[in-house]
Amino acid sequence: MVIVGAGFAGLYQLHRARGLGLDVQVVEAGSDVGGTWYWNRYPGARCDVESVEYSYSFDEDLQQEWEWTERYAGQPEILRYLGHVADRFALRDGIRFDTRVLAATFDEDRARWLVDTDAGDGYDCAFLVMATGCLSSAMTPAIEGAESFTGATFHTGRWPHEGVDLTGKRVGVIGTGSSGIQSIPIIAEQAAELTVFQRTAAYTVPARNGPIDPAEVAQVKASYAELREANRQMPVAFGSRIPRRDVGALQVDEDDRLAEYEARWERGGFTFLGSFNDLLLDRDANATAAAFVRDKIRATVADPEVAERLVPEQVIGCKRLCIDSGYYDTFNRPNVSLVDLTETPIEAITPAGIRTTAGEVELDAIVFATGFDAMTGSLLRIDITGRGGLTLRRRGRPGRGRCWASASWASPTCSP
Repeated sequence: MVIVGAGFAGLYQLHRARGLGLDVQVVEAGSDVGGTWYWNRYPGARCDVESVEYSYSFDEDLQQEWEWTERYAGQPEILRYLGHVADRFALRDGIRFDTRVLAATFDEDRARWLVDTDAGDGYDCAFLVMATGCLSSAMTPAIEGAESFTGATFHTGRWPHEGVDLTGKRVGVIGTGSSGIQSIPIIAEQAAELTVFQRTAAYTVPARNGPIDPAEVAQVKASYAELREANRQMPVAFGSRIPRRDVGALQVDEDDRLAEYEARWERGGFTFLGSFNDLLLDRDANATAAAFVRDKIRATVADPEVAERLVPEQVIGCKRLCIDSGYYDTFNRPNVSLVDLTETPIEAITPAGIRTTAGEVELDAIVFATGFDAMTGSLLRIDITGRGGLTLRRRGRPGRGRCWASASWASPTCSP
């Protein structure tokens, strides 16, 4: 078996395959384990699933011995966890680092896969497992003039491992998805000026992150098996500790409905969408949750015009719900400004900054928080050929995440 990728999935697959007695090799483009947590080191990078749930369940001793420090673990802690797993189960000797798979071809006569790498050699295997992740291929939009910018440019998904000092810089962040929402509050504390370029306003609810309660951890560890089983019955495989309320949003009176939303808002996290059982099924029910969040934005952001630009128009939960730490409060800082690209689209990147239809914003650094070629991106970047010479690139249809590659930031009609 050849496994491509040494993130959460790849490490477990290696451990499992060895247990089955298979001769197995992992090929990893990075220099260490971690997958997306190896590459994503931008300021504020953090998991949006609670730590006690965003972890392996295959080994009880591992569950009991590892101690998380925060409710929502940050990237450094998750990377340490994965390194611990690799060492604890002696997985590193089965991983070839700094090697990228370029192509995989299925030999029909032998029923074997022939795998080519950028190291100039390859593998002949019965089983090929693509543990490449669904959010791992960074996508940078094709904006005219990008190569002419004389300042520094960064992508959240490929952040320099040595870190970036943005102190006193004029910084522009393009994108307000999860990585933008996580990084913008921290960049704002460093930068002299921060300009946020928003194409589509996103719904985000507070994380309420902090040190994890030891008593809560003890409770979880005492019943981990039950928690894991309950989570396996959840649509998204987590969140069973705060169950969805088994009643519709419109089946209760307004006071009860608002009280439930407020309680979930104060607790923080994705369980907000579990306030009622029909928020993702009934548009009218959904509208009550969306209105609640919109009112929270208006109550938080002091400038009414800025607040309205931050208010999403779409239904809540249609696009990925984000969680944040002080995102909306950041727009009350005097050094932060918002550019709504639905009003003033980007025309080009210039040597000095970013030019929109309203004029040029001069910058020292540009951060592309533009996400990933989601779901299929990592697969389509490998030349995979199956039966009858049919390639995955030819057979597969571009997924929604490929919008970054085809959509112009000067034309915000295409939303990722």
